[in-house]
Amino acid sequence: MRLRALPGGAGPGSTEMDRTDEDLIQELASGREASIGPLYARYAPIMFGMAAQAVDRATAEEIVQDVFLAVWKGASTFDPKRGAARAWLLQIAHYRIANALRSRSRRPRAASASDAERLADEPDPSPDPAEEAWASHRRTILRRALEELPPPQRQALGLAYFEELSHGEIAQVLGLPLGTAKARIRAGLAGLRRHLAPIAAALCLLLAVGLAVRLSARREELARDERALGTLTSSDLVPLRLGAVEGVAPDTHATYRYRPGGSTAILTLSTFAPASRGETYRAWILDRSGWTLLGDVRPDASGKGRLIVEGPRFGARPDGLEITRETAPGAQPAGPVIVRWTSGP
Repeated sequence: MRLRALPGGAGPGSTEMDRTDEDLIQELASGREASIGPLYARYAPIMFGMAAQAVDRATAEEIVQDVFLAVWKGASTFDPKRGAARAWLLQIAHYRIANALRSRSRRPRAASASDAERLADEPDPSPDPAEEAWASHRRTILRRALEELPPPQRQALGLAYFEELSHGEIAQVLGLPLGTAKARIRAGLAGLRRHLAPIAAALCLLLAVGLAVRLSARREELARDERALGTLTSSDLVPLRLGAVEGVAPDTHATYRYRPGGSTAILTLSTFAPASRGETYRAWILDRSGWTLLGDVRPDASGKGRLIVEGPRFGARPDGLEITRETAPGAQPAGPVIVRWTSGP
């Protein structure tokens, strides 16, 4: 997504200038997805300028995209008591730039040495999932290999590696001659190598396959989120509000947003009551072919939820939209309607 100026998308009687950064983030956290547009217009050029001083233009654009994905999905974590929204937004950009610098094999020539070193030395606030997974598997490998050893060898190696005792101390603890203790340790190491090789190979293979699957799914999820963000920040975004039907709390509502001619639509839920046990909120779209399932939506504890759908049909104005509460799978809406939008009278 290229950087561009975007309209504010302000509501009736207000302008983009009337709403502070804090207001926009609060609106975004409450489910008003279009509020990402004004924030993007205000800060994307600033963040791009920051990033372009340290990395190439293509990477700088990716960093800006990454920052606004984080803002879009994490707006509810902003706490105005801890500082201004501007500082929070720029701090996210700062961390993303630092992470980009860490991942490079050399310092970028476009950055000054002092700035690059300062950013690269910033601590990463989040653990590396792949590193944590590998550490866990290494422990599993070692534990399984030790379990295959005869008890005398396992006991001697355990004292050496986990208790960090010397050979003499091990001999004393076990009541053995020093030569016998050393022989058990040597035999244990040899056995450990024999058992470790096939186990390690199998676990490494499983780990590699598992990580590949997770990384592939994560990449697709991020790509879908980026396409959704592109839709939300477009100048021709069309929002359709689904209002509560009779008998449902009036503040319960949802918003469906799409771009004419686009292929991504976003449905957001606000102030939905928790679904009862065995019930599911299900979203539906109506066109000439009839009702079609958009997907299941699971509101969080605050009653908010989000569903991203993709396909050529989602670039046209629908004839109707509903969210129902269902108790069984089905190709057509059958349960009570919670919120609804229709194009006609």
